[in-house]
Amino acid sequence: MSISNPIPMTILLVEDDEVDIMNVKRAFKKNNISNPLVIAHNGIEALELLRSTEADAPKPRIVLLDLNMPRMGGIEFLKEIRQDPELSSLSVFVMTTSNEDGDKIDAFNLNVAGYILKPLSMDRFIAAVSTLKSYWTLCEYPE
Repeated sequence: MSISNPIPMTILLVEDDEVDIMNVKRAFKKNNISNPLVIAHNGIEALELLRSTEADAPKPRIVLLDLNMPRMGGIEFLKEIRQDPELSSLSVFVMTTSNEDGDKIDAFNLNVAGYILKPLSMDRFIAAVSTLKSYWTLCEYPE
């Protein structure tokens, strides 16, 4: 029995805060996550990236999404991708400071895979990212 070594899935981080971007990168490093990480600073930038027709641009399968961003917030972005047949199957994890029940309900109604509250302590954040790694390592995605 041979184990195939698939190309690591590209992950899109949609985050406008540079400190939070650095924290995600640090948590990836601590968890030995070597998946390519693409960064968009708001929903509009993320949509442009996801809809890009460049052949060599890796298409992310997983999105880590902040809710509170300029230009286009996370809920607005989620509504947009869930209506797009090309993007509707993306796995989206919300990573946000918003502990509002309304935001959680809106996010889950838009079929998010998880809702992670930040700022956790760095140790708890690293543990949360570890759980994410387990999730996307175990999930079987179509080719």
